[in-house]
Amino acid sequence: QVQLVESGGDLVQAGGSLRLSCAASGRIFSANTMGWYRQAPGKQRELVATMTSGGTTNYADSVKGRFTISRDNAKNTVYLQMNSLKPEDTAVYYCNYRLGYFEIWGQGTPVTVSS
Repeated sequence: QVQLVESGGDLVQAGGSLRLSCAASGRIFSANTMGWYRQAPGKQRELVATMTSGGTTNYADSVKGRFTISRDNAKNTVYLQMNSLKPEDTAVYYCNYRLGYFEIWGQGTPVTVSS
């Protein structure tokens, strides 16, 4: 079993920054992809950023240049540094762990950006 625990969501003013963390525990295999998705009220869940254990990243166009994903493989933890936040970044942010066809989601951490 793999478990994900997210933290770091908060209320922040537009232009501010937040750092999200997601720690994975349990039966972790090294060759995995971890990342962040988000779901705003009334919208579908969407990709924010992912990163493979080898360091390959993928970002949504809407966050490129503002958000940075990183990970500490020794700690099985993935981070999302969010800068220049906008009200449209308001959503629940979910951590994702994927290994082949297996994937698991965290419980979500809310981010609210006020204008």
